[in-house]
Amino acid sequence: MIQDSKNQPNQKLPLQGAGGLVAILGAGESGVGAACLAQQQGYDVFVSDFGMIADDYKKQLQDWNIRFEERQHTESEILKAIEVIKSPGIPEKAPIIKKIKEKGIPVISEIEFAGRYTNAKIIGITGSNGKTTTSSLTYHILKNAGLNVGLAGNIGKSFAYQVATEKFDLYVLELSSFMLDDMFSFKADIAVLLNITPDHLDRYDYKLENYAASKFRITQNQTGNDYFIYCADDPETIKGMADRTFAAQQLPFSIEKEIEQGACLHQDNIVINLHQQHFEMSIHELALQGKHNIYNSMASGIVAKVLELRNPEMRESMGNFNAIEHRLESVAVISGISFINDSKATNVNSTWYALESMTSDVVLILGGVDKGNDYGMLRSLVKQKVKAIVCLGKDNKRIHEAFEDVVDVIVNTHSAQEAATVSYHLATKGDTVLLSPACASFDLFKNYEDRGRQFKQAVKEL
Repeated sequence: MIQDSKNQPNQKLPLQGAGGLVAILGAGESGVGAACLAQQQGYDVFVSDFGMIADDYKKQLQDWNIRFEERQHTESEILKAIEVIKSPGIPEKAPIIKKIKEKGIPVISEIEFAGRYTNAKIIGITGSNGKTTTSSLTYHILKNAGLNVGLAGNIGKSFAYQVATEKFDLYVLELSSFMLDDMFSFKADIAVLLNITPDHLDRYDYKLENYAASKFRITQNQTGNDYFIYCADDPETIKGMADRTFAAQQLPFSIEKEIEQGACLHQDNIVINLHQQHFEMSIHELALQGKHNIYNSMASGIVAKVLELRNPEMRESMGNFNAIEHRLESVAVISGISFINDSKATNVNSTWYALESMTSDVVLILGGVDKGNDYGMLRSLVKQKVKAIVCLGKDNKRIHEAFEDVVDVIVNTHSAQEAATVSYHLATKGDTVLLSPACASFDLFKNYEDRGRQFKQAVKEL
């Protein structure tokens, strides 16, 4: 059996006793990908989902001749496993997880499992905000430079499925704290930590230090040949680094101070210095605008320089990158009103970044499942930039309480269509309607993608 140890080296070897039972909990993208890889590696595989399995994933399991169940967990089968691969969305407190751990069966993530079966170089990117954008931009830069690179983790096709079916030399992995919690032997050759701000605290006993500890797991098992890229301006990151040691070479980035080895801002230019390599690019030439995107571009640029990419290739890719769906995505301009879909903003910090980048008056669409949000940090930006708030959620009481003395107009809506229509009537020519909810989507939508797509469809119908 694999030992449940943070200090274990990344063996990238099959489990001892290959052919034993591997149980997989959750039949979404990561679970089904892990099942396919485990099947390929000669394990007996059993997939169990307490909910319904989507038809496309069900068909994939059937095509691979993998046993599965839905709407239940058959404990007698699961507890026979030599190892359990858990979906990131299943909390540690779930009854089935408690029983598995009581029996001493190791519980790992799909990323941990897949990491054993590839010798590809791994670029791991995490952070409370910006990780999807930074992962996508990094992938874009590396792919355009001709590298044989895959994109996985919290984005796209699962890492495990790509390890089973592709032969990439490098992977860019977007890693959430939930994924990192169940990673032990895994090692990132290049680890990127963008920032640490309160998020998902319900999973971490409402303690920011517990959540921060999960984020710092991205550096575990690194050696002196590896790199740790981090934001020198982020207070929680700096605080967390104070009582930790890092074996990897440290490369900070900052827009507030000079950095000798890493990235900084000099007279509106991003400057990257690394081992006698030098790169400069005007922030006005970046495809991604806004203060938060300067940080994201710096992080991606440092990764590119670690991999010794040429400056002209970097400059071209950083200048022509298209924003990802649901992240500050321009939808349409109607009667001079710009509509922007930032549905991926599921926490207050993400919404802060979105508002910070706005240059016109804003009608802000907020709301959904509130994860214990502190809206206080938005108040000054809302007062400065927002002319009306349109609530999109079942329970909007806390939004009203937070902003009723700052914004004159706060309206409740209960569908994407209603929110788009009301916002359109509240806005005038030159304004921006911004869907940046600061909340999860599960009260009215399947997920943030569903919320974003319904909003885009509603805008097109105006």
